[in-house]
Amino acid sequence: MLELLKAVLFGIVEGITEWLPISSTGHMILFNQFVKLNVSEDFWKLFEVVIQFGAILAVVLLFWNKLWPFTTKTVKVHRSKNETGSRFQTKKKVCWKRGALDMWLKIIVACIPAAIVGILFDDLIDELFYHPIPVAVALIVVGVIFIIVETVRGKKRPTTTSIDAITYKEAVIIGLFQLAAAVFPGTSRSGATIVGALMIGVSRATAAEFTFFLAVPVMFGASLLKAAKYILAGIAMTGGEALILLVGTVVAFIVSVFVIKFLMGYIKKHDFKIFGWYRIILGILVILILR
Repeated sequence: MLELLKAVLFGIVEGITEWLPISSTGHMILFNQFVKLNVSEDFWKLFEVVIQFGAILAVVLLFWNKLWPFTTKTVKVHRSKNETGSRFQTKKKVCWKRGALDMWLKIIVACIPAAIVGILFDDLIDELFYHPIPVAVALIVVGVIFIIVETVRGKKRPTTTSIDAITYKEAVIIGLFQLAAAVFPGTSRSGATIVGALMIGVSRATAAEFTFFLAVPVMFGASLLKAAKYILAGIAMTGGEALILLVGTVVAFIVSVFVIKFLMGYIKKHDFKIFGWYRIILGILVILILR
């Protein structure tokens, strides 16, 4: 029961920090310094990534109409011809929604850099940077960048106010910022992509929404990669570990639903500076406590 309670706490941390630009991976690493799950090291590496799958499902649920690229339309099909003229019958035809193919191509383009680096250097990145101090440094650096970008940006009107208006060049730029988060835990995937989007003139709401959409293939791919490595290594998962993973994932899903709704409402009236200050304060505390 104690381990399940810990899994609930980790699910809450994941659900809150995955979508706020404050680094979910960083918080999971730091939280694990104080509330350790009584599991193997291999299972922990699997848990901290696969638990993100619950957060992905929250995005899919809330943005299903925009993410699902297909729709149906009624068309007339020629059936036969007689003296009085042609006869037709109607049938449903599956087709792409308007703009859906273009949107998904932009998402794929933005995900390519992080996907390549993640596949090639996943283990090396874990070894070098998945430690409290590198996470703390990343928290502080990106926090400072957030404050600078929002200060410089000020009251300037954004030039891109919808995902349809994002160009492929802008998608590549946002993808490169996402790459930084893939390499340096504590950077925050959502934080990096939002900062990158703001810097090139994308509105806050559009930046956040595009970040949510990017998370679907990126986080699903990361979860699949970790699970595949775990299975191929021949490591057996106990029933207790499977239950811990399930509980953490479900809690992350439920919490994510509320956090995403909160963030989309919050940024309509506020900027991201508060998250920048939070990151700086947290990073300093981590260095002072864990140095």
